Amino acid sequence: MIVRAEHDSFVLITQPEHAALSGRIMAAWQTDGLRSHIRRQTILLATREHDIGWQPVDRRPTVDLATGHPHHFLAAPDSTKREIWPSGVAQLKPRNTAAAALVAQHALTVLDRRPSAAWQHFFSTMEAERNRIVSAGAFDGIHDTLLADYRFVLLGDFLSLVFCCGWRQTFQRVGYDITLHTDHLVIQPDPFGGREVKLEVAARRIPSRRYVSDDDLRHTFGRAPKIVICGHASGP
Repeated sequence: MIVRAEHDSFVLITQPEHAALSGRIMAAWQTDGLRSHIRRQTILLATREHDIGWQPVDRRPTVDLATGHPHHFLAAPDSTKREIWPSGVAQLKPRNTAAAALVAQHALTVLDRRPSAAWQHFFSTMEAERNRIVSAGAFDGIHDTLLADYRFVLLGDFLSLVFCCGWRQTFQRVGYDITLHTDHLVIQPDPFGGREVKLEVAARRIPSRRYVSDDDLRHTFGRAPKIVICGHASGP
């Protein structure tokens, strides 16, 4: 769950909703060869469903006991993080093995490597699954080809996160400068061929208060009004 604090409320965006926006952003991408890429549909599938494993978690949000606020995905328990990625890979694999490998690569990229046995097992399992798919012929059996395709998944995820989380500083990612001005996501150099891309993501708004239990939060979340956060993305 993405949690945005806004005055007297929290705006909650599920990870699958954020991921769907990632896919829509990259579907509008005109540069870097994505428009005519031989695996374009695989890349877009992996981008829009890279957080599919979060679905059951986000349906039942939990409280951070230290703050009484909803868990932001970055502060989710380690056990949750280790569960959602294998689940997502397993759900995608029957539909598109290459997309599943891209999601496994995403987990290996965005999660911190830690020395505990549980984390070592997690990373070795993800690496083995990714490598099995590549060795079986996805990406022509070439690991560097997977990494080249993965660049698009990483970009789509990060651009959507900047917008959904409301991060205001300027970021540099794989050759692009990214800045959010209120609701305008500016990307330089322009990847959209001069077009302005509409951004919309579904969310729920709940009161900004201390929640005494998971049940308290879930009851409030289930009754919360649905809203749509709107904006646009373009080149400078």
